[in-house]
Amino acid sequence: MNELLDKLKRELEIRNFSRKTIKSYTFAVERYLQYASGKLNEDSLKNYIQMLIKRQNPSTVSANLSAVEFFFDKVLNHKIKLSHPKRNKHIPNILTQEEIKRMINVTSNIKHKLIIKLLYGCGLRVSELINLKKEDINFNEDLIKINLSKGRKDRFVKIPNSIKNELASYINLTNSDILFESANGGKLTTKTIQLLVKNSARKANIKKHVHPHTLRHSFATHLLEQGTDLRIIQKLLGHSDIKTTQIYLSVSQQSIKNIKSPLDSIKNT
Repeated sequence: MNELLDKLKRELEIRNFSRKTIKSYTFAVERYLQYASGKLNEDSLKNYIQMLIKRQNPSTVSANLSAVEFFFDKVLNHKIKLSHPKRNKHIPNILTQEEIKRMINVTSNIKHKLIIKLLYGCGLRVSELINLKKEDINFNEDLIKINLSKGRKDRFVKIPNSIKNELASYINLTNSDILFESANGGKLTTKTIQLLVKNSARKANIKKHVHPHTLRHSFATHLLEQGTDLRIIQKLLGHSDIKTTQIYLSVSQQSIKNIKSPLDSIKNT
């Protein structure tokens, strides 16, 4: 098994896959190999996926299937193409601007407050925020460079005008090259960011399930409701496919809120 996993890792690395993808693909294939017990064929894979679909959500199962298909194709030189399970189309939670304002106001720690503002104000992923360096902040052009984010792409986002002075002051107070350094030195962890966002939402008495990506979803939805072109939002979020960005057309409730029900046109008798 180890030999096969080593070959898989090599195939992923020579294609310049991200560390996160290599880790998830290796984990998924290792679980399949343990299940298959040496019977590596289409039938065993179908049985494995059938077992997974009873225990996990369709998106997770689909990701596992993609990893194992890659393994069959690039390591075993045997193409297998199965239909991926139909995904559940959930609409992500969105915060109102008032709720986000409350989260910011109840956060007393300067660094934590700035983290929340950047997650929402720039639509950043947690991994992108964690990897930010001082040199990525360009105050002359009001831009932040996001290096090799998801899909191995660089992109730029605008520094919100409302936090330029706050961000500049914070940078001047820190000695590390990393924008948000942990107390022990080095980068903050994803778990740390998740906890601080969750704590701020709790203090703000927000009953919705709030995590860092909720702020990114809210950023995109609020831009759309302000009239920002969908392709601009796609560029700001770093989406490769416009279809990924189109989910926010379903998330935004603005057009629904503006509808006048025919019931309201009926005069009371």
